[in-house]
Amino acid sequence: MILQTRNEKLIFYKIPSLIFCLIPFFLITGPFLSDLSISLISLIFLYYCFKKKKFNFFKNKFFYLFLIFWFYLIFNSLINNFNLDSLKISIFYFRYGVFVVAISVLLNYDKSFLKPFFYCILVCFTVLIIDGFYQYFNGTNILGYKILNAKRVSSFFGDELILGSYISRLWPLFFGLFIIVINKNSFLYYIFVIIFILSEILIFLSGDRTAFFYINLSAIFIILFSKNLYKLRLITLIISILIIILLSFYYPQAKERVFDKTIDQMNLQYSFDENKEKERDKKIYLFSKQHTAHYISSYKMFLDNKILGVGIKNFRVFCKEKKYEYSKLSCSTHPHNTYVQILAETGIIGFLFLSFILIYFIKEILKHLYFKFKKTCYFSDFEICILSGIAIYLWPIIPTGSVFNNWLNIIMILNLPFLIWYKNLFKLSK
Repeated sequence: MILQTRNEKLIFYKIPSLIFCLIPFFLITGPFLSDLSISLISLIFLYYCFKKKKFNFFKNKFFYLFLIFWFYLIFNSLINNFNLDSLKISIFYFRYGVFVVAISVLLNYDKSFLKPFFYCILVCFTVLIIDGFYQYFNGTNILGYKILNAKRVSSFFGDELILGSYISRLWPLFFGLFIIVINKNSFLYYIFVIIFILSEILIFLSGDRTAFFYINLSAIFIILFSKNLYKLRLITLIISILIIILLSFYYPQAKERVFDKTIDQMNLQYSFDENKEKERDKKIYLFSKQHTAHYISSYKMFLDNKILGVGIKNFRVFCKEKKYEYSKLSCSTHPHNTYVQILAETGIIGFLFLSFILIYFIKEILKHLYFKFKKTCYFSDFEICILSGIAIYLWPIIPTGSVFNNWLNIIMILNLPFLIWYKNLFKLSK
């Protein structure tokens, strides 16, 4: 990236860097500002590329794969059970790929905005943790938002119960940047360790079961694959679990939702009819009756539409049809699982893209393991943190949000430019 004048540096570097640093705050406000941010950064970067005729930034096999997927989404939307929402999602999906390239290029040009970005996440985590605990113990947060649904903490997210999702999904990137930015002997290091412990406890208290699984999955990933971080992560994990066990005795509501309700919804403990003294329902469900109904309905849609699926964002339409109905619980806005949704809405072709990413990810991790057994490392600890953030999105057996949800997509792709930048940095150093 070549910026010669002061105006160019302002427009093409300083403004996008500032917008990027504010994204953690924007994500708390909802999808609009965060989506506007990545759209602006993408447009500014495209303007730079056309002005300078610099298109070599996009010469990358992964970007080519993304382009093919993007074209397929548009093609699918146009010919497959057309609806306007589907077409809008497909056309503007391009911004995600451009955004990832833009931030990786900015990092290569000048990585000085790493620190401000890290401190913005630090401020967000600190404020959310303080406010979240305050809300849990007082019934309202500092802005007066009341606690919802039997002690489900939401903090500044209000009636959107995504506090746990925000923390668990940003946590791996936060940890990775901590390695680069914070000195081990500084006061902030110990503050950061406390934030780690409190983050996991707050996610548990928020009652977000998927988020609780995610933060523990990323923790286990880091413990297994990192070179120097496993002791720190293991200690913080053990302390968090011990505090959670202790809190469960005094405040059982969170435990009842995260563990007891999950066991009950999966029907792992058979319920009995007190009068007839015989088992009422012997079925074991995948997460719950609702989730099982969504998955079976999705599978029925796939069987009828194997190649292209029923179309993007069309699960909500087709689940109302009698032939796809499994029970009265079948219908929802999406099937609540990434792999099931991709299979049902985009068919085998769409599923091949996701499968390729998963296989490539597993191959790279196995390569890292091989190097680790040889007493060396294929990935650095920073990369392992980022990869732990990607692992939670690729994990197949868990209820998830919609694949085409803007908020979830934005918080996921934040990991990618850092991974690309660090790989490029390593190549240059060699």
